[in-house]
Amino acid sequence: MRVIGPVVDSLERSLDVRLQRQEVLGSNVANLDTPGFSPVDVDLAAGLAGPAGRMAVAAVPRHAGHLELGLPDEGGPAPIIDGPARAPGLDGNRVDLDRTMAVLAENALQYAAAARVTQRHLALLRYVASDGNS
Repeated sequence: MRVIGPVVDSLERSLDVRLQRQEVLGSNVANLDTPGFSPVDVDLAAGLAGPAGRMAVAAVPRHAGHLELGLPDEGGPAPIIDGPARAPGLDGNRVDLDRTMAVLAENALQYAAAARVTQRHLALLRYVASDGNS
């Protein structure tokens, strides 16, 4: 636990997991035209409940034509799992663009909410640390 407390640690973990999910979902959209691509997602429950938000990323099978997820090599805050997929198209791609875009929008709202709560909590800590003199 850090000096500023478990609340900020939880908020940081939430921001990390939401950011990772945004990158993973964006990768799904980027691979919309990749033959044989199956979408992936982030395990939110495991990522948010993990110790200090740091878990090794599960191995994701890669197709030679897939775009990289852009995650650090040392792993991310949550495991990557198979995402919901539609029936494969003629090229074998299973990305459902409409669903993925809706989940991207929801995730962005959740990230923004966690960022606002973090900002307010840190402002409160700053106020307390300054003995009420803003």
